[in-house]
Amino acid sequence: MCCFSMLQTVSVGLTNCFEPYSILCCGFCRKNCSARLIITTTIGAVFGFFVGVSFPSGSLYRIQNLPSSLGPSVEVAASNSKQFYMVQSSKTTRRNISKIYVPTNPRGAESLPPGIVVPETDLYPRRLWGDPSEDLKKKPKYLLTFTVGIDQMANIDKCVKKFSEDFQIVLFHYDGRTTEWDQLEWSKNAIHVSARKQTKWWYAKRFLHPDIVSAYEYIFIWDEDLGLEHFNADRYIKLVKKHGLEISQPGLEPNGALTWQMTKRRAGREVHKFTNEKPGWCSDPRFPPCAAYSLSLSLTLDL
Repeated sequence: MCCFSMLQTVSVGLTNCFEPYSILCCGFCRKNCSARLIITTTIGAVFGFFVGVSFPSGSLYRIQNLPSSLGPSVEVAASNSKQFYMVQSSKTTRRNISKIYVPTNPRGAESLPPGIVVPETDLYPRRLWGDPSEDLKKKPKYLLTFTVGIDQMANIDKCVKKFSEDFQIVLFHYDGRTTEWDQLEWSKNAIHVSARKQTKWWYAKRFLHPDIVSAYEYIFIWDEDLGLEHFNADRYIKLVKKHGLEISQPGLEPNGALTWQMTKRRAGREVHKFTNEKPGWCSDPRFPPCAAYSLSLSLTLDL
């Protein structure tokens, strides 16, 4: 070979050896490059295969007939694993219908179309037919709840008549008796919730969720045995708004021997936030009932 001869004698010269050496090296490089290309392609194909397997198969469908708030039709990815927004395919293809998936819907309702499930609701009564916007002649601004038994029906009747149409009435029945309340005209428009031997806070935790009562400016969580002979609901709301009270209750008559000083009405004052209790009633001024205290006979919350 030329390259071998070059090592034996110098007289051969580099020119005689250069040409065959170049051909040999170029042939080697081509074989090396081809092998490298095959290996790289194989590794890329294997890597792409595993990447593709790790992701769900998807296809593109056009969104149609969506609410105007979602804008015009756009292309989105549909996925059987429900990681993407899934909508109906084009009307022209009856067979290619994908399942709907809306990740912004509450848990368990992702397969419902947009607009059916909303983050907030209310306790407004609805008709079984017609335009929902026409269900209410006047939308209530406040929510009034009583935890009641049948024995206090007469007192509750007097209490409810103190409130205007701006109040939505909800009765929580701890004795399970609701039919008797139908004799009261206002009761036919009230919301009745019945569960035997439960307290008002049991009802409040389950039926007065923030996502439900957020539609109201104030909620009243009151007991059934309150006397409201001298109570004016509209004036009370004005005072609460005037003084920016987030948690409040009307003052009780001051002649009660067992009434806390904090809850007693004070003559000549619209509201009070501080008080001195009777001797022995407050062992430590840092703890309730001396501090952070509200007797929840007639609790009113600002929403």
